Amino acid sequence: MLLKTHYLITIFFILLFIPIVEHKIIFFVVALIATQIPDVDARYSKLGSKKIARILQWFTKHRGMIHSFTFLLSLTIILVLIFPIAGFGFFLGYGLHLFADSFTPDGIRPFYPSKKSSSWKIRTGGKIEKIILGILAIADIVLLLKRVGFYNYIL
Repeated sequence: MLLKTHYLITIFFILLFIPIVEHKIIFFVVALIATQIPDVDARYSKLGSKKIARILQWFTKHRGMIHSFTFLLSLTIILVLIFPIAGFGFFLGYGLHLFADSFTPDGIRPFYPSKKSSSWKIRTGGKIEKIILGILAIADIVLLLKRVGFYNYIL
């Protein structure tokens, strides 16, 4: 999936959960950053294009260990021990990235090092992803308007 699709999926779920989250700004920022992290092992990604990421790319392949729920759970546990209020946002953003990528033909290996993969037919940047992107954009706007109380003024 494209980064903008990952962002719109994550924003939708941020808007769903924001009413019950105590530290809203931290939750929002951490979830958006976390949704980028699984692609740090790809040179073309926003984070992967940074020089510091090149070191990691020598040791991993794209859609390998970093694209797994095993890795996500390990990182989340460490983060919760160090900075507990960031845990849920991190888990949500990173997990949604993995979930979305599991629908692409390349898929993911959800329980790395297991060889079993999860994949489907939504091509990155393809027609179906563009339709999903449009639906998510509309859903995000509607949910945002609901969250800020815009409906109270027009209904």
